[in-house]
Amino acid sequence: MLRAMDSAVAGLRAHQNKLDVIGNNIANVNTYGFKSQNYTFQEAMYQTSSASTGGTDQAGGTNAAQYGYGSLMGSITTDMTASTPTYLGGFNASIDGQGFFVTMATNDKQLAVDGLKGQEVAYTRVGMFSIDSNGYMVDSSGNFVYGFQADNSVDPITYGTNLVALRAPHCTASTTTPVTYTYDYNGEAALLSNVSINSLGEVTATVQESGETISFGKVGIATFQNPEGLTKAGGVYYSASQTDNTGTCTAAMPGGTVSGLMTGYVEASNVDLAKEFSDMITTQRGFQANSRIITVSDQILEELVNLKR
Repeated sequence: MLRAMDSAVAGLRAHQNKLDVIGNNIANVNTYGFKSQNYTFQEAMYQTSSASTGGTDQAGGTNAAQYGYGSLMGSITTDMTASTPTYLGGFNASIDGQGFFVTMATNDKQLAVDGLKGQEVAYTRVGMFSIDSNGYMVDSSGNFVYGFQADNSVDPITYGTNLVALRAPHCTASTTTPVTYTYDYNGEAALLSNVSINSLGEVTATVQESGETISFGKVGIATFQNPEGLTKAGGVYYSASQTDNTGTCTAAMPGGTVSGLMTGYVEASNVDLAKEFSDMITTQRGFQANSRIITVSDQILEELVNLKR
């Protein structure tokens, strides 16, 4: 068989893979918190017909002669650049810089700030929050939001050193619309209102009977040495294992050297449609060119078969 056909088949596969990546980017152009991916090519293997030899006093040097076998996938990288925040209002927040919210499917864990890797943690950039019927702070998928629990019994308020699922003390929600939250205030039920989050990540609510403001705590912001090393886990989440390439992971409260929050905002997708469409055009032409090589190779093979006639 012809080497050209083998090279073209490899090229078709590589270009198809890039089209898959481009298609996924375009499909998620309006997905909150989505980070686009970039696809690169690399050369496939080579067959050496004649090796490179150095010159001598009696003969000149010659360069190597090699046949290539097409292209392969080089890498698929994630662009973790922060995108434009979109204002939605309500109990939402966008991270103003680097970092991720820390969420889990369970609410019974205590996580050390430097012990997140290897846990069943789902990291996300999408801060669409609410309070569930048990008073827990949850995200749009129902995962529990982890942070530093507040101690409202002291003044000023202090916060825990480990990450826990944030919850209003002794809080339950009504089944009516709009939902109201009941807080055990001095042994009696009291209604909570105006649940909100500020730029320092503190979640607060107002006790209607007394007008007192109580604090759930502060959300935790996880940062990585190399956020591109995170693995997409579907939905709006990322995961990190002990052996991945993210480097050191730590969690802290927003503010200071840690990114603050933009309240009422949600981060939009960072897909650049102009770039994606131009990449799609060049990739399509590359696919067409490789398919043309297969057609020409087939015509050559047909001529060889017809030699016996």
